[in-house]
Amino acid sequence: MSENTKIDNVEEVVDTELPLDKNVRLMSPTRMVVRRFFRSKLSIIGLIMVVGLFIFSFLGPLVYNEWGEIELDESGKTKYSVSETTYTADGQSYTLKQTTETSLKDNFLAPPSSEHILGTDNEGYDIFVRLMYGGRISLIVSFIAVFLITVLGVIMGGIAGFFGGIVDNIIMRLCDVLICLPGIPILLIISTILDASEIDAKYRIYLLMIYLTFISWPGTARLVRGQILSLREHEYMVAAEAMGYSTSRKIFKHLVPNVMPQLIVSMSLSLGSMILYEATLSYLNLGVKAPYAAWGTMINIISTNQDVLQNHLNVWVPAGVCIVIAVLGFNFIGDGLRDALDPKARR
Repeated sequence: MSENTKIDNVEEVVDTELPLDKNVRLMSPTRMVVRRFFRSKLSIIGLIMVVGLFIFSFLGPLVYNEWGEIELDESGKTKYSVSETTYTADGQSYTLKQTTETSLKDNFLAPPSSEHILGTDNEGYDIFVRLMYGGRISLIVSFIAVFLITVLGVIMGGIAGFFGGIVDNIIMRLCDVLICLPGIPILLIISTILDASEIDAKYRIYLLMIYLTFISWPGTARLVRGQILSLREHEYMVAAEAMGYSTSRKIFKHLVPNVMPQLIVSMSLSLGSMILYEATLSYLNLGVKAPYAAWGTMINIISTNQDVLQNHLNVWVPAGVCIVIAVLGFNFIGDGLRDALDPKARR
């Protein structure tokens, strides 16, 4: 009787718990990360900032196409008109040409108006249009640089962490050497070499960002190496070894995917830093050259023209605001991803 009583009690417990289990909703890890991300107000604000900048930079010129990136407003220059007068004297025909000089309205450093939403700069370029094209340069260059840095860092860090020993020492010492390289002095040398060459000014910034990629991947490599050193001793790696998987499959199919959450956060935070780096290079006249636009190039004018700094805020303030919005947006997204991908966070 006692055994039957125990069995009946167990059945009662199971019967009472089943309805509770049916009400539990299972959530996939991806959905859980997305839910955590959109719970953060700063993440949503950062996403709105970044998406707004992309729409402004890439779709804006399709809507506002009255002026081009390198199209000058020449209405501020002097206009010369030639008139001809024909008359006859002593049976011969003569033509008199007369040149008239007309001074048109000066449109350099023009204030905001219906013709120029944010006015014009000291050369006569439309500031609003150059903001859009400058955003293209800053965003594209930053994304390309961060992508290349991540790829190189994953490959080198994965090899160093997986093999260890001499391979690890060689790669890490190479990272130490690259980290010690002075960035700005070498960029000055490279910029001088590019000035002497016939490379189009529009593509110089891409060559400089390749150099930045070359000296910036060690940070990602160290992050990947540290994670792989702790992951390669786990049980699933022992099982992969026992099943005879190739080295590349064990690194890039089993180890690197487990490092991706940290990499995603690192990439999102690096985007803001890379935009600042590109703006700094352009401000120092090492990046995009006139007449092409970049946010840093648009601010560069205040370094040589104090009148613009004090009396024409519409020339350089909008570019500075765009840089601040881009950096804050990517940092907010990075913080939100870090919290969303944290396995210790509350569900």
